[in-house]
Amino acid sequence: MAAENGSGSSISTKEQVVVTVTGSRTVSPAKSRCALATFDLPYITFYYNQKLLLYRTALDFPDAVARIAAALSDALRVFYPLAGRIRQDADGALAVEGDEGAEVLEAEAVGVAVDELAGGDCGEEAERVMQQLVPYTGVMNLEGLRRPLLAVQLTQLRDGLAVGCAFNHAVLDGTSTWHFMSYWAQLCRSSTTTRSPPSLLQPILDRSLARSVRVRLDLPESAEAHEKTDPNGPKKALVARVFSFSEASVGRIKAGVNAALPPGAKPLSTFQSLGAHIWRAVSRARGLGPADITAFAVFADCRARLDPPLPPAYFGNLIQAVFTGVPAGMLLGGPPELAAGLLQKAIDEHDAAAVARRLEEYEAAPKLFHYSDAGPNCVAVGSSPRFRVYDVDFGFGRPERVRSGGNNKFDGMVYLYPGRGGEGGIDVELALQPEPMQRLQKDAEFLLLQQAAA
Repeated sequence: MAAENGSGSSISTKEQVVVTVTGSRTVSPAKSRCALATFDLPYITFYYNQKLLLYRTALDFPDAVARIAAALSDALRVFYPLAGRIRQDADGALAVEGDEGAEVLEAEAVGVAVDELAGGDCGEEAERVMQQLVPYTGVMNLEGLRRPLLAVQLTQLRDGLAVGCAFNHAVLDGTSTWHFMSYWAQLCRSSTTTRSPPSLLQPILDRSLARSVRVRLDLPESAEAHEKTDPNGPKKALVARVFSFSEASVGRIKAGVNAALPPGAKPLSTFQSLGAHIWRAVSRARGLGPADITAFAVFADCRARLDPPLPPAYFGNLIQAVFTGVPAGMLLGGPPELAAGLLQKAIDEHDAAAVARRLEEYEAAPKLFHYSDAGPNCVAVGSSPRFRVYDVDFGFGRPERVRSGGNNKFDGMVYLYPGRGGEGGIDVELALQPEPMQRLQKDAEFLLLQQAAA
């Protein structure tokens, strides 16, 4: 028997041809494609989410960059939507396609020490420096049509390393952000040891599990064109500060509001108690009149609210803004448990039916949002102290400080992080206009229960 492989070849015997090869081709993996779900679309005119992690380490900087970049490459093979670009098809629907990759920048600020940025007294100069340690400041998510969906800046400090990340918010929320960060760090950490890689939680990438409706969006030509349509005009100058509440302080706030509840009432959570404390203090600092309406918004994770629910490993956006509003006179004239109870009621009522209604409303009339849509007297909370941000260890220890960048900060925006001490405290990162911030920093009622302010 003679055998030959190739197009048009045959395998035959003297009697007859048994097999004829009629053609050949090279088969490659299909280009990855991830349709953006209705949950993702409202964030297309928000900005890249920026996270900054500061590490104290004597590790050689080029070596650290090489290890982190290699682990990032491996992580992107699993979290592949972060390696693509946003595409809009002929019907106006958005998806993530391709594998063009993330952007990694190297920088140095060898005159800056970690303690100058992560210490307890973080003033305006330190804030200014930190904003230079994260990439893509001022870049709107719709730029994902042209830019990478993930950018990383690795900056050498005098005695450490800054890892600044910018994530396209139309692709993922906070839960997915910290899932990715933990996965990436674990890959990097395991590469520095002789131990076998840990068992890592794999992301669930099928967004049709959350919503399979295709939505047409008419996108603006640019971020500038969209901002010009903001009915409240250009953004105001803001000041960002971190207020660190100890475990004891958080416990006293929570115990205080719960002590006043009638027997049998549902207990108020840590979030509801601290949220009410912040809401009331910011309203005082703003000098609101009794009839002025003030709103509180929380970007609630809807994974467990869906029917059927989805697990934390779902990768994408599964958050919705839950609002409650009240006249300032009622908020400040009533006891703290009143404010906490309003938050509890709004959060509890945002069940599977409420989530579905919100999705259907958006699909019927898609909208490109502005920050000002929340109203002038809003306090809005993103992030969560439940995120294990201080466990993101690339192989040289826990971060000294975790912060947000300047993007997606408007008047009253709050990011909550676990206290860096890891003992149940909570860091409150808050952006306000300068004069209200000055008053807040002198508010004895707000600061009385506070451990330290940065």
